[in-house]
Amino acid sequence: MIYTINFNPAVDYYLSFDKFNQGELNFPTNDYKLPGGKGINVSKVLKNYNVDSTCFGFLGGFTGEFIDTKLKEYGVFSSFIRVKDDTRINIKINNNGLESEIAGIAPKITSKNYLDLIQHIKSQLKENDIIVLSGSVPSSIPEDAYAQIIEVLPKSVRVILDTRGSAFDSALKKGVFLVKPNKDELREYFKRDFNTIDDLINGGKELQSLGAKNVIISLGKEGSIFISEDKIYKGGIPKGNLISSVGAGDSMIAGFIYGLVKNFPLEETYKFSIASGSATAFSKGLATYEKTNSLLSDIIIKNIEVGKS
Repeated sequence: MIYTINFNPAVDYYLSFDKFNQGELNFPTNDYKLPGGKGINVSKVLKNYNVDSTCFGFLGGFTGEFIDTKLKEYGVFSSFIRVKDDTRINIKINNNGLESEIAGIAPKITSKNYLDLIQHIKSQLKENDIIVLSGSVPSSIPEDAYAQIIEVLPKSVRVILDTRGSAFDSALKKGVFLVKPNKDELREYFKRDFNTIDDLINGGKELQSLGAKNVIISLGKEGSIFISEDKIYKGGIPKGNLISSVGAGDSMIAGFIYGLVKNFPLEETYKFSIASGSATAFSKGLATYEKTNSLLSDIIIKNIEVGKS
C-alpha cells in the first residue's frame, strides 16, 4: 500500500479577478475550492493513474470535513487524526494573470494528536509499503517528526522524502529511498552554490552518503538529474506550454511511485516521473494518465558520468 503524510493540509480557495483594487470591494470572475497539500496532490495524481493510496495526517473543523468529503468523492482513501481547530484555508488570488497567495494559519496539534498519528502509522504500515513524507512540519509538533515516523516503520518500507530544513536533515539521516530537492533547496541545505552539472551530481552523491538511496534534483526548464545507486541520468523536459508549476513536483513523485508499483526499470521510472511532472505543468489541473503518457516519447534520458557531462 502507498501512504502520504499530510501534517498541514489546507482548503485552497482560488479567486480570479479581471482587476483587483486594494482597499475596495472586489467581485471575482471565478472561484473554486480544492483540498490542498503536497501529500494530497501525490495521492490525487496516483488516483488519476488508477493507483490507490491512503492519506494520513490531521484534519479539523468544517474545513477538515470538506477535505475528507472531497477526497472520498475523488476516490482517495483517507484516515486522518481529528484535531480541535479548523484546518487552514489558503487563498490564491489571480489578478489578471498576477498570482498572489495568502497562507492560512495551521491548527494547533496537541501532543496526544501527534502520538495518536505515530501509533496509527506504526499499526498500519507493513513490509514493502511506500510512504511519502512531504511538506513542512507545523510548529506545534517536533521538528524531527518525519525522522520519528521513519523510526517506527518496518525496515523494508520505501520512504520518499520531500521537505526542507531540519525536517529534511533529521529524516535523511535515518535512511530514505528517494529525495527530490530542487537546485535552490540543494544550495540551502549545503550552504554553497552548484554551478555545473558535475557540482550538482556531487551534491546528490553527498545526499546519498547521508542516507538517500536515490536522488532526483529538479532543475526547472533545464530538466533534472537522477542519481541511483549505480547510474546517473540527465533528463530533459518535453515540449509544452507552461501553465502552472504548482503541484509539478508532487506529480513527479507520483509518477516515480507509479513506475515502482508497475516494476518499471529505474530509467523508465524516472522517465515517467518527468512526464508526470510536466503533464501537471502543462495543464490547468493535476496530471492525468493520458496527458502523461502522451509526453513520454518526447523525453530524452542521457546516461552521464561525473566529469563527462
